[in-house]
Amino acid sequence: MITKKTITLAKKLWNYHLLNHSLKKSDCILTLGSHDLRVAKRGAELHLQGWAPILIFSGGLGYLTKDLWKEPEADKFAAVAQKMGVQKEKILIENKSTNTGENILFTQQLLKEKGLDPQSFIVVQKPYMERRSYATFKKQWPNKKLIVTSPQLSFEEYCNDQIPVEKVINSMVGDLQRIKIYPKKGFQIPQEIPNDVWQACEQLVKLGYNKHLVQ
Repeated sequence: MITKKTITLAKKLWNYHLLNHSLKKSDCILTLGSHDLRVAKRGAELHLQGWAPILIFSGGLGYLTKDLWKEPEADKFAAVAQKMGVQKEKILIENKSTNTGENILFTQQLLKEKGLDPQSFIVVQKPYMERRSYATFKKQWPNKKLIVTSPQLSFEEYCNDQIPVEKVINSMVGDLQRIKIYPKKGFQIPQEIPNDVWQACEQLVKLGYNKHLVQ
């Protein structure tokens, strides 16, 4: 049973994870793979609207998709984009990565192989992973200009039958924990977590939303 209190706590985390960056024309759109095809649609929309000439999809089979799909996330995302009208030659695919760090590292390698050196990126991700994606990108690629965006949905709109509220809350709690502990491991740049956000996270853990925590 999900109570009003649980939803209030969850939305505090949701709002923290969102960066609310304003879009600017950039050299490249880097769309990070996942189980959520709405991320692919957002990346394709931005390309079709002219925000960047190159569209990269990055993702192999990760924690949530290895048991769902046989086809890599990036290939599934690229198929969505082509159905929406994106030209195949405008798409680059990196389909080996299994986490956010590898998304960035393997994309760097792909661009180097292609002789490309974009200076500005729009990174497209799930809403609750905007902040962690930003922190990871800035750690691994500090000199690039970066905007992070996601499907333009509220917390209530984002949750559905395929991605239920429980899964989203567990993921948000796990991502917040990673924002706290990953800088010391060298995976991300540090980011301030307000006390009320961390307290909300701790309350959600006590309520049993601990399925995505690093042990």
